[in-house]
Amino acid sequence: MTEEQALIHRRLWWHSRRGMLELDVLLVPYTESVYPTLSEDDQRIYRRLIDNEDQDLWNWFLEKSTPEDPEMAYMVRKILDRVQPD
Repeated sequence: MTEEQALIHRRLWWHSRRGMLELDVLLVPYTESVYPTLSEDDQRIYRRLIDNEDQDLWNWFLEKSTPEDPEMAYMVRKILDRVQPD
């Protein structure tokens, strides 16, 4: 990982920390262990995902609602599949 990539990753880690512990438990470990292994497209989608409001993220992760944006729905499912394996 280059110095620039490490800086981006640190910023992303801080941005993944939310106002809700429940979201932190999902997003921080994902940022730490999975994000670096994602394709560039999936990294872009993840960065877009964490720009959403906590309440929207919470509802999506509780599966009370589904994002209208197919890319957001894809990333939510990808994160949920990691914590809810078959």
